[in-house]
Amino acid sequence: MPFTPDLNYLRRLPKAELHLHIEGTLEPDLIFALARRNQVALPYSSEEALRAAYAFADLQSFLDLYYAGTAVLQTQADFHDMTRAYLEHARADNIRHVEIFFDPQSHTARGVSIETVFAGIASALREVRPTISARMILCFLRHLPEADAISTLESALPLRAAYADLWVGVGLDSSEQGHPPENFERVFQRARAQGLACVAHAGEEGPASYITNALDRLKVCRIDHGVRCEEDPQLVERLVREQIPLTVCPLSNVRLGVFPELASHNLGRLLRAGAKITINSDDPAYFGGYLLENYAQTATALGLDSGEMSDIARNGFTSSFLSPEEKAHWLAEIDRVEGSATAAV
Repeated sequence: MPFTPDLNYLRRLPKAELHLHIEGTLEPDLIFALARRNQVALPYSSEEALRAAYAFADLQSFLDLYYAGTAVLQTQADFHDMTRAYLEHARADNIRHVEIFFDPQSHTARGVSIETVFAGIASALREVRPTISARMILCFLRHLPEADAISTLESALPLRAAYADLWVGVGLDSSEQGHPPENFERVFQRARAQGLACVAHAGEEGPASYITNALDRLKVCRIDHGVRCEEDPQLVERLVREQIPLTVCPLSNVRLGVFPELASHNLGRLLRAGAKITINSDDPAYFGGYLLENYAQTATALGLDSGEMSDIARNGFTSSFLSPEEKAHWLAEIDRVEGSATAAV
């Protein structure tokens, strides 16, 4: 008999989302609305035709469509509206804290200023306080040269004071294959020298060695994805011993062929081995589910009980860049929800 999680309980749990590409929240209706606003021609006749194209063979086939979709983002209002639309989904899923990835290089290459990107995203994030707290993580595109990443960082640093309440770190995303973390050692060193936290995508399509090199060469404090760590048992032992967070994206992993089906995902096995697992939605407009859907489908497919799902929610907050006081507040709230559920049984 298939396991059925308590959806109401999962909704009530306060949640943090740590692996969310804001450009990956562009739903077809908003893409078409922004295309009309900015007079951008799209290669699809309708929203339905665009959604029908969401049949990805691998990470690269997704990225090709993903980057094409960003062409509709041109003004501060566009970035604001995109971010605000995601935050409405977050509110519905009871996300109380989000750390948003954004890709300035995808936009500056099209002539959009980095100031426009920051201003649009930040204005939406500030609007939803205190209901949802947020941080911003500027990501470098690993398929581009490190020199381009360094230039992007240098153009962003003058904005730090204006966005000190939001911009906390840098990350590394885009296609993994053939683009190892060590290619970006200098730009991450520069970011750390400026007091920025460092995270990196590793071990999704790339091998376990990418995870090790992200930790040792880029000095990251968090691994985005990381599911191929099991190729190296010593690495798994290290991740458990050092409690290095893995921001896992289950529905994304299945849609991109990292796992053939959710029931074969290694998230539950890693969690039960003591790894610090969080659940996230990655690019939810493309992968068929926002955060609550990832929680619910993962619990169902892997038979995770309410205690394990509560632990995953706790990991989201303790792995975040919130202050110790903020983390303690949300951990106590998870305890309260868990306690009230137990008392009701």
